[in-house]
Amino acid sequence: MTKLWQQIFIVLLFRIDWRKLLLFSSLLTVVSVMVQISRLPYLSELIFSSAEVESTVYTNLSSPTSRNSHFASHDQLAVAQVAPVNVSRNLSAKLNQSVSEVGEVEKPSSRSRQRNKIVTHRRRKRRHRKNAEPFDEITTPPSPPSYANMSKEILRQIWSLQPREGLEYARREIDNAPLVQDDPDLYAPLFHNVSTFKRSYEMMELILKVYIYGEGERPIFHQPHLQGIYSSEGWFMKLMEENRDFVTRDPEKAHLFYLPYSVRQLQWALYVPNSHNIRPLSIFLRDYVNMLAAKYPFWNRSHGSDHFLVACHDWGPYTLTEHEELRRNTIKALCNADVSERIFIEGKDVSLPETTIKNPGRPLRNLGGKRVSQRPILAFFAGNMHGRVRPTLLKYWGDKDDEMRIYGPLPNRVSRTMSYPEHMKSSKYCICPMGYEVNSPRIVEAIYYECVPVIIADNFALPFNEVLNWNTFSVIVAEKDIPRLKDILLAIPLKRYLVMQTNDKCKNSSPSVVGFTLIAIIESEKLRMSSD
Repeated sequence: MTKLWQQIFIVLLFRIDWRKLLLFSSLLTVVSVMVQISRLPYLSELIFSSAEVESTVYTNLSSPTSRNSHFASHDQLAVAQVAPVNVSRNLSAKLNQSVSEVGEVEKPSSRSRQRNKIVTHRRRKRRHRKNAEPFDEITTPPSPPSYANMSKEILRQIWSLQPREGLEYARREIDNAPLVQDDPDLYAPLFHNVSTFKRSYEMMELILKVYIYGEGERPIFHQPHLQGIYSSEGWFMKLMEENRDFVTRDPEKAHLFYLPYSVRQLQWALYVPNSHNIRPLSIFLRDYVNMLAAKYPFWNRSHGSDHFLVACHDWGPYTLTEHEELRRNTIKALCNADVSERIFIEGKDVSLPETTIKNPGRPLRNLGGKRVSQRPILAFFAGNMHGRVRPTLLKYWGDKDDEMRIYGPLPNRVSRTMSYPEHMKSSKYCICPMGYEVNSPRIVEAIYYECVPVIIADNFALPFNEVLNWNTFSVIVAEKDIPRLKDILLAIPLKRYLVMQTNDKCKNSSPSVVGFTLIAIIESEKLRMSSD
């Protein structure tokens, strides 16, 4: 009966409002950015080297700890980790008083625990709570009730925390995240730890504030590019600048600072065609950051460690090289997440999915695929032959095996019979090799068409891999194993394939949750569908 209801719920959610999808996508980036805060090399020695500097820093975050190593093994997910904060006892007393007004959740008996398994998550959140345990200090992990049941007084106390205090409060909450079971908004198999992810999201909604610098003239700044292969950075900018929940106009209240420029617009404005010289773009960004550092105190007091940028263009990492702190310290959300270049730092920076938007008015046209029984093609790829991987792929598999439909640009003789999207919808696996750089929009396309992506790109940090378990909905193949590609795919048991394909379909029908963390274009977007 439970499975029947799940299938009915899934069918009702199958149609997606693309605007909600893009907003939801934008939100996972912020969660991912906040996750990375705990891993940053924040130069705490420099920041706390003098009393004068110590008095000005409020967002210094600690360097990675043993908890981060634990999280690296996917047991824990933290929104942020900061240096220990001593909160005044006056504030603690106010918080204690406020929490005591809310009440305590009664510990369920064995009978009530069984009953809770069939009670919905939202119904549980509405239960009356009594006799809450007060927490002595904010550095002691509290167990607050549902935020919907919090009194206005305790919410005011939490919102009045200084940024460092708020991040410490959030870290303690995430370390003690309650176990999540049967959440209607999250499909647990897609996450490394759905409980800590959910708590991170809740803390983000409750606390996170981002300051967006107003400096910078259009089109390079504040003018998002919303179409084409690099549109992820533009949609993030658009949704972030329109957001009223996370954005603050008071930089003193900000946990993060956003540098609102577009690398795509930067290329169009400054790059000289065929010059093969992107140094002018890097110099432009260097001068911009130096201007902000001279005008405001926020960059200098953290050396850029609480600032972040979003760049989906292939050149994104290379435009940062003229400013050492921008390259080394800033949190970078990049589509070109190549760890071998030593610009993208795995564990600190955020890998962003690359998504092609042909029509901003209808970006999810033709979304969905066919049943497994209607997918006769084992694997499919068609595209231009550039980079080191694609020529090798074509050499071994190009037009040589009817089950392996591997082409360069899709030939006219083939496209007349079956289009590119129809090939993806009719294939069990969609090959996603790197091009000039490690990222590829085919990963997103494959998931949109419910085709299990096969990712071939050594040194590629997969999008949102701190949060999402890519092994549950994709196949990763090393470049050296291209000659054995068919054997690798045929060796995957049918049961495992059905699970991966189901998970891809699940991410496609996720209910929209407006506050779920600034970006999950793919990883958390296609939740909940039963296998064929």
